[in-house]
Amino acid sequence: MAWLSDVRDAAHRLKTADRVLVIGCSGGGKTRLARTIATRFSLPFVSMDREFFWLPGWIARARPEQRALIAERIKGDRWIMDGTNTSSFDLRLPRTDIVLWVRMPRLMCLWGAVSRWLKWIGRTRPEMTPGCPEKIDLEFLGYIWNFENKHSPMVLAAMAPHGPDVPVLQLKTRRQIRELLDLLGSAA
Repeated sequence: MAWLSDVRDAAHRLKTADRVLVIGCSGGGKTRLARTIATRFSLPFVSMDREFFWLPGWIARARPEQRALIAERIKGDRWIMDGTNTSSFDLRLPRTDIVLWVRMPRLMCLWGAVSRWLKWIGRTRPEMTPGCPEKIDLEFLGYIWNFENKHSPMVLAAMAPHGPDVPVLQLKTRRQIRELLDLLGSAA
């Protein structure tokens, strides 16, 4: 990967990017960031949860169908895609101009997920498939708690062969996200 250490450099690249991936742990703020950038640059917003993974009633779409939908969607000239799913990096990374990895501390991610659940309890968020009301359970909380130790190494391993030249900016604080959005001319 081509790691970016300067938020200014990333902002400059984003201003001309046509295809952006926003990845990270649930609850970290990746959807809000992706939607803000989508609005700022008129990029079509793609929620992997809504468009590829879930059918109404929280029924998982079959993996071959997911991959076919992803393969078709990434053919588009412009998009910003919200979702970490490492099993599709082979499809997505070669078409990506820049990756924003929202890598918040686990307690911030837990707080984000719980507060989102409280806000949307019993209702479906706009970035989810209709018929998938917001939910939270111990398995999901465990996923968030263990994300950095268990899933981040998988993200790194999956990125290496499919996007070695794709620039990646890790955003580890809310301050960095605000700085990036300020540089892009968007309110945080």
